[in-house]
Amino acid sequence: MDIKNKDLFCSELPTHSVPENGKILVTGASGYIGGLLLRELPCRGYQVRAMVRGDVSVYQKRWPGVEVVKADVFNIKSLDRALENIHTAYYLIHSLYLGGKYFQNKDTQAAKNFRIIAEKKKIKHIIYLGGLGDVKSIHSLHLKNRIKVAEELRQGDVPVTFLRAAIIIGSGSASYEIIHHLVLKLPVFFMPKYAKNWCQPIAIRDVIKYLIGTLETPEMAGKSFDIGGKNILTYEDMLKSFAKILNKKIFFIYIPFSYLEIYSYIVSLITPVPSQIVSCLLEGLKDEVVCCDDNKIKTHINFETLRYNEAIVRALTREEQDKIHTRWSDAYPPAHTLAIKLHELKEKPVYKCKYSIISEKSSNDIFNSLCRVGGKTGWFNTNWMWHTRGLIDSLLLGVGTIRGRKAYSNINVNDVVDFWRVEAIEKNSRLLLRAEMKIPGKAWLEFEIIPKGRKNQLSVIAYFSTCSLFGKLYWYFFLPFHHFIFTDLLKQIEKKHYGRVYKTSRNK
Repeated sequence: MDIKNKDLFCSELPTHSVPENGKILVTGASGYIGGLLLRELPCRGYQVRAMVRGDVSVYQKRWPGVEVVKADVFNIKSLDRALENIHTAYYLIHSLYLGGKYFQNKDTQAAKNFRIIAEKKKIKHIIYLGGLGDVKSIHSLHLKNRIKVAEELRQGDVPVTFLRAAIIIGSGSASYEIIHHLVLKLPVFFMPKYAKNWCQPIAIRDVIKYLIGTLETPEMAGKSFDIGGKNILTYEDMLKSFAKILNKKIFFIYIPFSYLEIYSYIVSLITPVPSQIVSCLLEGLKDEVVCCDDNKIKTHINFETLRYNEAIVRALTREEQDKIHTRWSDAYPPAHTLAIKLHELKEKPVYKCKYSIISEKSSNDIFNSLCRVGGKTGWFNTNWMWHTRGLIDSLLLGVGTIRGRKAYSNINVNDVVDFWRVEAIEKNSRLLLRAEMKIPGKAWLEFEIIPKGRKNQLSVIAYFSTCSLFGKLYWYFFLPFHHFIFTDLLKQIEKKHYGRVYKTSRNK
C-alpha cells in the first residue's frame, strides 16, 4: 500500500511486529475499525486476510496486497474457508445497525458460529473490541450485548483478548459525527439527567494502537483490558468542550425526564447518523462507562493516549484535509453489499428517462466535476428539492441526504453520496449510483460521458424498478420534475471546473 508513514497511527507503537506468527484475519473489514486496521497491518509486515460479505473484486482494488475472502458468520461453509490457515483473528462483527432487541440474538449466534469454526481450525488467538461496563449492573442493552458476545467467544478453547472501550472519537466515527453536528446545529440543548453521567472517550488512533499492540504482545492473550483516553468527562462536558473548540455558544436547559426514543429520533434528523445507530449509542448514556483499571494495559502497551480535545482537533483536521479513510456509513445499511445491482436484474427496468447535453470540455474535466456531486457541494440549483426529498426520507427513518459523503476529492465503489451509494465507476466515462432512500421499488442514477467527435455528450439516466401500484404512481408523480432537475444538474456539472484528477476504483 502506498501510505506515508506520517499517516499511520502505529508508526510509534512501542511493540514490535511479529509477521512470522502467521496470517491475520480481519472480520468486519468493510467497517470503520476494520478498514483502518487494513491500512496499518500490511505496513507492519503482516499477511492479512479481509473478510467481507460483498463483491470481492471491489475490495481487492481498495486494499492492494490484502487477501480478500467473501464470507458470512451465518454461513458456516464460508466461515470455514475464511478461517483456514489463520493465526490471529480480529472479531469486529456486530449487528448494531439492526436496532432494537433483534441484534442481541443475531450477535450471540454470530459469535457462537465463529467460536466453533475458530476451534476447528485451531486459531491461536481472537482479539475482540467491545464496550465498557459490568454486565450485572449496566442498563444499556447494547453494552450488555457486547459483553455477552465476549462471553460467547470465550466458551471455546481459543484464547480471547477482550478490549473494552467507551465512546470512540475520530473522523468518520458515528459518535464523533453525532456530537459534531449537534454542536454545529443546536444553539440550545435540552439536557436529560443522563448527561451528567461519566464517560472516558478514546481517540480512534489509540484504539488502533491497542488492537495492534495486543496482536504483538502474546502475554495478553485470554485477558480483558479497559482502554480509554486521558480524560474522564460527563457527556455535557464533551459537548461544551467541542463547542469551545468551534467557538460556538450553546445554552443548556436541564429537564427532569428523558425519553431516549424521542431523543434518538430528533438526533437522527439533525445528524447524519440514522436512528437505529443513534438509539443504541444514546442508550449507553444510562451507564457510566469509565475504565476500572486502564493502567493494567499500560504494563503491556505503554504509550501516551490523547486527551479528548486533542482527539477532536485531529478529527477536525482530517476532515479539513479530506483524509477520512473509513466511515460508519461504509457499513450502513448493513445489507448494502448484498443489494441487487443494476446488471443483476433479470429484466431491465421498465421505467426509465434520459437527459443529455453536449460539452466542449474534456471527459476528464467533466468526470472530475461529476464526481463532486452531493455532500457539501450539493446538487447545485435544485438543492432544495434534493434536501426536501432527504428530509422526507429522514422523517420515515431512512438515511436522508444529511449523510453526505466520506470524501470530497475522491470517490470509490461503495462510497455514500447522500441517499445514494456508488455501485460502479469507469474513469472519465461512467458513474452509477444506487438509491438507499425509502422508495416503493429500486432506483439507480447513471451518468455517462460519450465522445461525440471533438466534443462529449454528458447524460443522466434514471432507472426505476417496481411491481407495485404505489411504485408506479410514485414514478409518474415525480416524472414531471425530472426534466427540470436533471437538465439543470447536467448544466451545472458541465459548468463547474475542478482541476484535480480524481482517484477512483474501477468496477467494469
